[in-house]
Amino acid sequence: MGAVPSHADYSGLAETALNAIADGVLIIDETGVIKFANPAAARMTGYGDPSNLVGLSYQLVMKLETLDGAVVDSAQSKLAQAIMANQAVTLREYVLVAMQGQHKDAIALTLTPTGGPHADKIITFRDITKELAEEEEQSEFISTASHEMRTPVASIEGYLGLALNPQTATIDARARQYLEAAHASSQHLGRLFKDLLDVTKLDDGRMKPRLVPVDIVAVVREMARAHEPKMQAKHLKYSFGTADAVNNGQKIEPLVYAAVDLDFMREILDNLIENAIKYTPDGGEIWVNARGDGDKVLINVTDTGIGISPEDAAHVFQKFYRVDNSQTRAIGGTGLGLYLVKQRVEALGGRVWVESAFGEGSTFFVSLPRLSDSEYERLRIAYQNEQAVQAFKSGAAPVTAPVVTQPAPVVTPAAVVAQPAATAQPAQMTTAPAAQGPVQVPAQPQPLTPVQIPTPVQMPSQPQPVAQVQMPTPVQPMTPPAPAAQPQPTVSPAPVAQPQQNVIPPVINNNQKGAL
Repeated sequence: MGAVPSHADYSGLAETALNAIADGVLIIDETGVIKFANPAAARMTGYGDPSNLVGLSYQLVMKLETLDGAVVDSAQSKLAQAIMANQAVTLREYVLVAMQGQHKDAIALTLTPTGGPHADKIITFRDITKELAEEEEQSEFISTASHEMRTPVASIEGYLGLALNPQTATIDARARQYLEAAHASSQHLGRLFKDLLDVTKLDDGRMKPRLVPVDIVAVVREMARAHEPKMQAKHLKYSFGTADAVNNGQKIEPLVYAAVDLDFMREILDNLIENAIKYTPDGGEIWVNARGDGDKVLINVTDTGIGISPEDAAHVFQKFYRVDNSQTRAIGGTGLGLYLVKQRVEALGGRVWVESAFGEGSTFFVSLPRLSDSEYERLRIAYQNEQAVQAFKSGAAPVTAPVVTQPAPVVTPAAVVAQPAATAQPAQMTTAPAAQGPVQVPAQPQPLTPVQIPTPVQMPSQPQPVAQVQMPTPVQPMTPPAPAAQPQPTVSPAPVAQPQQNVIPPVINNNQKGAL
């Protein structure tokens, strides 16, 4: 019988293995100083020999950039945050820049704590440049194929719908049964292609979240309300929020702010709530809630459905994974819904997880960054200004009417677009009374000159027409025959005053518009 290897022998074997693998390995202490580095780590960071890394701070060695080429502050990176929180994390969003910029490699980065906050931590990283390129090719193929196949599938679904419509076709009961099955399958295929397109758009970076500051409780409530008819059809009891804060018999919900992409939020809630409806038997219950949890927003979708086993719960967010049992096979699905939820949540800077037991229902949690009141107000003003600029650009508004001249709330796009149509009618301008209240500046630039010259408004007070009538030239002839009096009607004040009355009203209106 051979001798049992000693602890020193195992340490030597472990070091030999670490020196042989292609993944970079760093062991750091609680202060972030490197205690061990293998040759792969020294090679990938550009330090040559592992001994050159020992004693240095990992932040000096691990120079990171985003996949788009933006430099990452080493103290603010997700790796640094995980080290401070002593939490395990796996990241695939950074590029490792070697010393003196010798080379850059996209890496999969993993942090593994070995104990409490003061224990050592292990950082491992590997080059995934080729892997990302292959994933990009796969995503491009899936996206192209899905896009091309959606058109014929939609055509098939449309014709099957016409065949099932009693107003367009007459079929017997057996044929209707076959066509309904085909129609359901075509709809399922259409949803699959849609999900594939949505997934690949975010995977390959073509879809970026557009964050909007919102009251997240109100947003979640309204989005969940859209599913009430489906819940009622299955006789499911639905409730939203909590019953904790009650004042004079009315529920009080605190304001909780977050910056989210509203389309992403709708996809997240639609998938979670539709899953709850789908996997909850008739007569069950569904509860949706959104609340503040420290510096996070916590959203939950809870049901009394069939539940998920611990083995399946660890994989439900993977692409194309479906829980396989007799109940789920009867329900069906694409296997992309929860992957899409995870993808959208992480794009918003949050995380999603599930707590469930088979046969006892499920609760899906979504945690998102929370905004303070001051952060919300700052982002709200910035968002409104951005919307106003876009509105003016789309409405071709004149440069002479900047947003800052309006102390009232920011002009909405509808108001800006609707105003030129009203000012384009000159007939109404001469007869309509002056506008009461603020008037939008017309899109046509012609009124700028009369608006900026105030003299036409003072014309009625100047006696120019009287001066023309009192001119002495017609009175001075020696003989006052009858023809001498005839020129007076031609120079009579009535014809001269009338054109001025026709001109003055629009000038006043325009000046009033400019003043307003």
